[in-house]
Amino acid sequence: MAATLQTPLSGLARALVQQGRLKEAEAEHFAAQGAAAGTGFVAQLISAGRMTARDIAVFAAETFGYPLLDLNAYEEGHLAKDAIDRKLIQAHNVVALAKRGNRLAVALADPTNLRALDEIRFQTGLAVDPVVVEADKLAPLVTKLAESTEKALQDLAGEDFDVSLDELTEEGAQQQAEVTTVEVDDAPVVKFIQKILLDAIAEGASDIHFEPYEKFYRIRYRTDGQLREVAQPPLVIKEKIASRIKVISRLDISEKRVPQDGRMKLVLSKNKAIDFRVSTLPTLHGEKIVMRILDPSSAMLGIDALGYEPDQKEALMAAIERPYGMILVTGPTGSGKTVSLYTCLNILNKPGINISTAEDPAEINLPGINQVNVNEKAGLTFATALRAFLRQDPDIIMVGEIRDLETAEISIKAAQTGHLVLSTLHTNDAPTTLERLKNMGVAPFNIASSVILITAQRLARRLCSCKKPVTIPIEALIEAGFREDEIDGTWQLYGPNGCDRCKGSGYKGRVGIYQVMPISEEIQRIIMTGGNSMDIAAQAQQEGIRDLRQSGLLKAKQGVTSLEEVLGTTNE
Repeated sequence: MAATLQTPLSGLARALVQQGRLKEAEAEHFAAQGAAAGTGFVAQLISAGRMTARDIAVFAAETFGYPLLDLNAYEEGHLAKDAIDRKLIQAHNVVALAKRGNRLAVALADPTNLRALDEIRFQTGLAVDPVVVEADKLAPLVTKLAESTEKALQDLAGEDFDVSLDELTEEGAQQQAEVTTVEVDDAPVVKFIQKILLDAIAEGASDIHFEPYEKFYRIRYRTDGQLREVAQPPLVIKEKIASRIKVISRLDISEKRVPQDGRMKLVLSKNKAIDFRVSTLPTLHGEKIVMRILDPSSAMLGIDALGYEPDQKEALMAAIERPYGMILVTGPTGSGKTVSLYTCLNILNKPGINISTAEDPAEINLPGINQVNVNEKAGLTFATALRAFLRQDPDIIMVGEIRDLETAEISIKAAQTGHLVLSTLHTNDAPTTLERLKNMGVAPFNIASSVILITAQRLARRLCSCKKPVTIPIEALIEAGFREDEIDGTWQLYGPNGCDRCKGSGYKGRVGIYQVMPISEEIQRIIMTGGNSMDIAAQAQQEGIRDLRQSGLLKAKQGVTSLEEVLGTTNE
């Protein structure tokens, strides 16, 4: 009895005692049994036959004022399956029903399980709304959602995937032959990795993270800019997973002390293959591996799919059709600069044009374009590659990034001597790009005479088709950047809702938000007379060029994305 008394009673147990449905000794006994078995108070109460699952659910809902839901009438496809960590689902017998804004509806048999609610609140960062359900209907759903990865591995061993992982060189093939020596070529691990890659491609993920920790190992996808956990393989196979990925990525499997970079290819069919850029990083508990998915089809989407407004597209197309000059694409890492550049190169890629690119590294292979990987250790820098390009009779040159004065000066020289040069910089918007070049040490006259257009960009999540209308106060709209005369009731803002297609997030895919600024004669004059980025931005506004926030607000008015997303991605 002493051990029983040490287990505190939940609010549900106390309520049952207070209303005479249970004796206090019984409640303490069931609470202690539930704690010892890890099943909880409600499960012990039902297994002992003292109350039915239905009776407990009705009592809890009526006593504590929470909604009562029949799980049999709730479609599994509508569940917010990935909102709660799988370990929490199993530990507390809970299921996330739906996410609305910053609130999460959670199904559980005991709505007074404060520990469960607190842990869910902490893990998700959301306000939690308990929904009472019957324990006997909840248990099989929890088991299904939290199925162990170990069982999934066993199942995968019998599956037949119509894909293959190809090595890119003979060296990779040689290492592949040695796989059996390190015991990584066993079917379950191979097929598990294949399934992880296939699922990532199917979901439109941009990156896959394999992360070892002291007591668990997890795999996460970055989809639409957000990281989401998708699996927790057994910790004991972390070395096998790392070795397998390193072998097919042409990396040294015996070197675990320093970071390595490699590539691999997933062949889906005769006409379809996906490249992966692989990066390893030694951490405290093993090697973390991040795989960037490089889908060549992303460069073939065409400029219309990227989200440029008609006037922005017209300005960009006019610039890339010029015989010479410099076009700069700016924005932070992960803002879609590479896809924009490749889309332009794909438009320009014609039999009569010689195109050369210097990249670090080349992410997407484009037939007909001479692509060079920068290798600073070997002395092949952007500047070295550019000098070589100028002796290769180029028409168009693409520089992955202008990082220093030497690269900037050679690029500008190329632009001034009859070549079209495309490149990127890491700046916040188009006007500050010109000031950045000046701060690098480039002469204002050279900037004004070579740069013909600058595009600044961000990526915002695109609303799913399940989007819902939202009402926002006029004051908030004005504060966001809308003009009073724009708020005329002729358009409707939308927000995320959540469905099975978007996995409850309310967003599916991403869309570009752009500031496309051609360098006019007046902007050239400001550059040469020592004007700063604020002067250039003011002139651009006078010329009708939308800044990033204004372009984002236009996307919100069109119902493409939400105002919340616009404010988050264009927050200067």
